[in-house]
Amino acid sequence: MSLKIKIYNQAAEEVKDLSLAEAIFAVPVKTELIHQAVVTQNNNARQVLAHTKDRSEVSGGGKKPWKQKGTGRARVGSSRSPIWIGGGVTFGPRKDRNFKQKINQKMKQKAIFMALSDRLNNNSLLVVDSLKLDDYKTKKVNEIFSALESKVLKTERRSLLVINETKDEKLKYSARNLENIKVINIDNINLIDILNYRYLLMTEKAVAALTKRYNQ
Repeated sequence: MSLKIKIYNQAAEEVKDLSLAEAIFAVPVKTELIHQAVVTQNNNARQVLAHTKDRSEVSGGGKKPWKQKGTGRARVGSSRSPIWIGGGVTFGPRKDRNFKQKINQKMKQKAIFMALSDRLNNNSLLVVDSLKLDDYKTKKVNEIFSALESKVLKTERRSLLVINETKDEKLKYSARNLENIKVINIDNINLIDILNYRYLLMTEKAVAALTKRYNQ
């Protein structure tokens, strides 16, 4: 048994029906798994930028500031001491920190399926037969998306993730300056992008490629 969804063309006209695999688009949502997958993806994308020098890395301090005894001052061995201005930093952030996390590949895939299923259940998934442009035209892309949003999605609020079957430079760069729209191809599908946008637009070939890849 499979699910049915309507396919539209670029003019927002209904073309035909498409069967969707239940193993991908009818998965019960478990917020705990989605949360775990989101945290893992964010941590794995995190860059370690902050770095402080400890007393072995700061410059200077090779000579003992003053002799050990007889000066009336506290003994000190190096001006690189953390208690001195310009000295090393104690317990500061270091560039060798590792925030990487692991998640089972099947769990990661299941979380993506849950997000796709949620978009379908909330009528936020739209499938078009194709997205083809003859030239780099932002105006043309905006007209296509506006028609689909108003006539099919019934919304004036733009928040759209577009998933194409392959990398399309004309589509990518034509839509680049449109606010609240992101274009990716099926190889770059990920959980956070799906969750960040209210509506999901996929081409028919992108759905077929996704089904062939995961619905074994």
